[in-house]
Amino acid sequence: MPEPQAGRGAARAVEATAGPFLTFDLAEQIRELRQEPYWQSGRNAKTLVKYDDFRIVLTVLHEGAILHEHHAAGRISVQTVEGHIRMRAEGRDFDLPCGHVVVLDRELTHDITALKESAFLLTIAWPPEAAR
Repeated sequence: MPEPQAGRGAARAVEATAGPFLTFDLAEQIRELRQEPYWQSGRNAKTLVKYDDFRIVLTVLHEGAILHEHHAAGRISVQTVEGHIRMRAEGRDFDLPCGHVVVLDRELTHDITALKESAFLLTIAWPPEAAR
């Protein structure tokens, strides 16, 4: 049986986040995130894939939740898999209903607002010299 992993939300079983093959049932992952206590704060997230130069994070947001202005050292993509979000980046608005994706270059300041209860995938790719 997997060992629990401490996080901001409920203790989670340790799951592989790196390897030659990884597969995910996004609907099930979203359901589990919404069952954790931290979901009551308005959002919850889980890193699905973690390599030195590449990450994929699944985030769920309550309607009206805001991820305030921030930036990433690597290029990012944000793909809405459920609901509807809006991203503001460098003074420009991007409307992202389910099935839409936006890609931002490195270090672009952005924020996200959930227009409906939503889930999205954040992918971050760092250049080799910036990999952590």
